[in-house]
Amino acid sequence: MAAKPHPPLMKKHSQTDLVSRLKTRKVLGVGGEDDDGEVHRSKISQMLGNEIKFSVREPVGLRLWLLVSAVLFTSSALVALTFPNQLYEVIFELTTTRISIRLYGGALLSISLILWNGLYTAEKVIIQWTLLTEACYFGVQFLVTAVSLLEMGMLSNGAALLLLSEIFFLFITVSYYYQLGRRAKKI
Repeated sequence: MAAKPHPPLMKKHSQTDLVSRLKTRKVLGVGGEDDDGEVHRSKISQMLGNEIKFSVREPVGLRLWLLVSAVLFTSSALVALTFPNQLYEVIFELTTTRISIRLYGGALLSISLILWNGLYTAEKVIIQWTLLTEACYFGVQFLVTAVSLLEMGMLSNGAALLLLSEIFFLFITVSYYYQLGRRAKKI
């Protein structure tokens, strides 16, 4: 039994057949708009998400704020780790043990690493979590400082400046957090 030879294959020139290309793209789900009004060029960009659009929606001054926060946290951490007694005496005008201030410095250094990471990323979710971490820190720091000062019954100039700066930094961080979370208006 001899095998029958197959007829020659006919190639379809889909480059010139625009209707065929349109149908293929529609089946694959590319080329159309999604809920955000974004046109996907490929299935991969649909699956992974396209973060190029994020740079347009970034609030003014966000990167500068992340840089300033990272520098302040890093410098405060290094001062707390190297000169614990002097830092506490300047702010509260009291003396304390070095271990608690060094632990505080270690925590600040850990938060500063998160802030440095947030500065160099383009992912919206990571920047939001970075800002939320910073906001939580300033909120807790304000509450702990205020309660401690009420228990001691005294308020030094350094402590008052610390409380005011914590409220100010908390306000800026929370405002950036909410600006980043808002959806851009469709044009």
